[in-house]
Amino acid sequence: MAEVETEASAPAGFNSVAFAGIGLSCEMLEPVQLVSPADWSILVSELDSWGNVPDPEAIDSLSVVETDRGPVITLSTGSVWLAEFLPWGSDGRLRARAKAAPEGSRVPSGGYSWQGTDLIIIRPADPPPADAAQKIAEALEADDMTAAQDELRKAGAVLGRYHAKAEAARTTPPDPSRWNARTQWLEEALRASFIWRASYSKNQPCTLTLGDVRLSDVSVDSLRIGRPRLADALRTQTCEFPAMRDLASMVHDLSRIHHSSLTTLELTPLRLALIDGWKSTAPVNWASDDAFYSHRGGLAIWEYEQCILDVLEATSNQSGAPEPAVTTLAYVKAYQKRMFSNRTYGALSMMAAFFGIASLINTFPPDFVETPIPIACLVLSYWLFGVYKRMSPPPERPFTHLG
Repeated sequence: MAEVETEASAPAGFNSVAFAGIGLSCEMLEPVQLVSPADWSILVSELDSWGNVPDPEAIDSLSVVETDRGPVITLSTGSVWLAEFLPWGSDGRLRARAKAAPEGSRVPSGGYSWQGTDLIIIRPADPPPADAAQKIAEALEADDMTAAQDELRKAGAVLGRYHAKAEAARTTPPDPSRWNARTQWLEEALRASFIWRASYSKNQPCTLTLGDVRLSDVSVDSLRIGRPRLADALRTQTCEFPAMRDLASMVHDLSRIHHSSLTTLELTPLRLALIDGWKSTAPVNWASDDAFYSHRGGLAIWEYEQCILDVLEATSNQSGAPEPAVTTLAYVKAYQKRMFSNRTYGALSMMAAFFGIASLINTFPPDFVETPIPIACLVLSYWLFGVYKRMSPPPERPFTHLG
């Protein structure tokens, strides 16, 4: 993507910049200069503050670190604060997530917004204990399956506790039409050679999802509420999402860590530990077999979306093929073909049920001689449907493991 001219306005101390590429575009607000405390005072002069933020006049020093999600500023006022910039803003639900998070979560203490959009979030610079990503990476390098699974169960449980609180704070019906439309846009923007649409389960209602959650956001039993990823600027969110999407984000992050390590441990039991940990604390219906049912999307289609988002970001800045997303996507067609073949049993189940019901109707009132045939058809239909459901790929099985 290349920088293009923009006429969008910006508050004092910021520049409005825009980028565009083939099928992609985004706008950002970037700080003009951050060298001295005076620069910070100018930066926040036209912004609306909320929550607990440091007094601009009390800041005696600052330092800047650039990240792939925007600058992070360390502010010193006697105590130390972290100011995290949101160059492309947020979806407007950041404060709602912080309010809904369980006690002990690492949430912003305050922040600054402009025209209703959050631009900076503030939090005390308290160093957290080692995060789950570090511990899991160490366990993988040591080929210690037990330690890795223990950490993954704990991380999944932390995420599940957040979703239990989110359920009480906000729950709305599933939105499959918008979810499928979003997936279609992503596929078209990337000129994907495959498509994936799902009917989704009623046990995947919308809630206050985190959007992008990594294992590095979990420390002991604490969850960090952080900033959105670049993909949210490239494709503005027009709908809400289910908790299953957050789980898929964390599962995909596990795949990244596993791919970058030299471990000999299998990925499937590691994924199962993370999923089981989430199930142990997440709302029961959201963690049900119906919610995970792959023939209707389940966890798989949300993991597919996570891979596409990785590719979207890599495409925008020409950073090369992101792994393991690209390798995972290479198996999507085979995964879909397997599920399509499974539908043969579903179709046979429907045919058997149709013949059974039709026979009962045509012979009504049924007699003793003719009854066994339609009953046999209905029993066969029930059995075939059970076979079809059992053939649904389990959520812990990666796309690359089709056996």
